[in-house]
Amino acid sequence: MALETSFERRSLPLEYPFGIARGTTTETPVVFVRIGDAADDGPTGIGAAAPSAHYGETAATVEAVLPDLLAVVEDIGDPHQLERIERRLRETVRRNPSARTAVSIALHDLVAKRLEVPLYRYWGLDPAETLETSYTIGLDDLETMREKTETALERGYGTLKVKLGTERDLEIIRTIRSVAPDVRLFVDANEAWTPREAVAKIERLAEFDLAFVEQPVPAEDPEGLRFVSEHSALPIAADESCVTLADIPRIADRCDIANLKLMKCGGLGEAKRMIHAARAHGLEVMCGCMTESDASIAAACHLAPLLDYADLDGSLLLADDPADGVPMPDGRIDLAGLERPGTGAVLESEFD
Repeated sequence: MALETSFERRSLPLEYPFGIARGTTTETPVVFVRIGDAADDGPTGIGAAAPSAHYGETAATVEAVLPDLLAVVEDIGDPHQLERIERRLRETVRRNPSARTAVSIALHDLVAKRLEVPLYRYWGLDPAETLETSYTIGLDDLETMREKTETALERGYGTLKVKLGTERDLEIIRTIRSVAPDVRLFVDANEAWTPREAVAKIERLAEFDLAFVEQPVPAEDPEGLRFVSEHSALPIAADESCVTLADIPRIADRCDIANLKLMKCGGLGEAKRMIHAARAHGLEVMCGCMTESDASIAAACHLAPLLDYADLDGSLLLADDPADGVPMPDGRIDLAGLERPGTGAVLESEFD
């Protein structure tokens, strides 16, 4: 059966300005992808790209390469040939991982919908083995970060991720802990510290009962990451240092946790390979995200039974999301409560 494809770009406003060590954003560009059977009554797979300039992508580059990527899908014609299609996508476009991810998500959504099962069941995973996502508190002035934390607690979130990378990092964590003394807490420096600075700061941060520290030093300094890991008072997670499958053996002796993201790695197939490779190297695994729509977050949620940590709050940070996805009551990824096949993502309206 022939396939029809289309895509549309939208700009989604954030509920609050979102600050990290590299800067602050107020909206996120998303390119939605649609792959469906040509027959009017056939199912449609939905995916989305959330490009990051840090990894060399913009919404414009995504739109530029999607026609070539979708041509591969139309040429092969059978969405069930997921491995073959993802290999061809990599051969067609070497970079632009979020564009390839959007296509991968839409294909997986379509295949599971054809089989009338949720994606986790297509993969043979147990929906009971799920996690609570963290909720991110972006950098801001102390009073605003306090207010964001209070809002997160009011909404029921029990795990918080706090962005650091400033001269007032200890003051920030002290403020957060004064508001949220009992939540599980971890921090993310987004490459902002030097190795020796990281070790010194982590020594102080450990007093605040943190689960781990994410990406303390620049990805371009692998030996610095090793130094921090060997001297750190807390476990270390690698994010910017962990982009694709090839990075897993490189970081294996330099951190404790591999943080994969669909928008970095290029597809659901690659994400699963990264998870298994990380396990083989003795690492724990987290799946993170960008600020994204549920059209892509929903797919990542189906990986939850394979993870140790989930940081899948990208759609929770939006002021308005045109998609609905996997239920997350109080931040808990509720795969068992998903009543729709596929990834569970639906758009509020169709697009051409």
